[in-house]
Amino acid sequence: MEYLIVLLPAIFWGSVVLINVKVGGGPYNQILGTTIGAFIIGILLFIFGDVQFTVSTIIIGMISGAFWALGQGFQLRSVDLIGVSLTMPISTGLQLLGTTLFSAAFLGEWSTGTQVTLGLTGLVLLIIGVIFTSVQKKSSGGNSNTKKLAQAIPILLISTVGYVVYVVIGQLFGVEGWDALFPQSIGMVIGGIILSFKHKPSIKYTTVNILPGIVWALGNMFLFISQPKVGVGTSFSFSQMLVIVSTLGGIFLLGEQKTKRQMTFIWIGIVLIIIAAFIIGAAKG
Repeated sequence: MEYLIVLLPAIFWGSVVLINVKVGGGPYNQILGTTIGAFIIGILLFIFGDVQFTVSTIIIGMISGAFWALGQGFQLRSVDLIGVSLTMPISTGLQLLGTTLFSAAFLGEWSTGTQVTLGLTGLVLLIIGVIFTSVQKKSSGGNSNTKKLAQAIPILLISTVGYVVYVVIGQLFGVEGWDALFPQSIGMVIGGIILSFKHKPSIKYTTVNILPGIVWALGNMFLFISQPKVGVGTSFSFSQMLVIVSTLGGIFLLGEQKTKRQMTFIWIGIVLIIIAAFIIGAAKG
């Protein structure tokens, strides 16, 4: 039962972008609707949950949530450009890379020789996995997919900055857990409004995109529920299996076309990313 619970964040988070694409509306409707959905869950936790706030919890939580909106918004822009099955492995890998390097450099998570060895091994496997999942199909002429990937990389780098700040700022200031969820949801919805404001999002598509925001927030709750049961490192590692759900969902549910050669590299890349996540989780202790 414990390991069923620990898998739920991956299932929920991996489904978010699939639902975004399925209901449609483009990246700006999607980010606004998603943040509103997360805000709704945040309000319910505030009303019915046993949470306590301090000034730092509110401020850091809101900043963290705003950066999550930045990360999610630009990830959705990448999905709009190159699809789910290509965006998600690269995005997940870059997030793991960024958070791991920051935690090792500034939070002292690699304090022993064994942790350094595990961490560096995980990072090497992670980089190889990301490269494998981004292999493009061979083309005799100008490869438009390669051009789109080149356009998406800067977008994904901005997305990664948003996600990394979302994670590490809470760790830096000790603002994490249930108490941070409502302030984070406020920051998320503010960030969603800022990102989408100039693009005049429609009420229809914003409304249907509330669902993936609710799904994301539920995944976040299951992560917090699983951590005391199996440990932070294990729950973190299992949560990164979202890349399997989103990548394969993009291919088999959304119908994103891949050649046999690409599928081979994608499978190998996914396996390497998951192995890397578990190794990095072990390095965290």
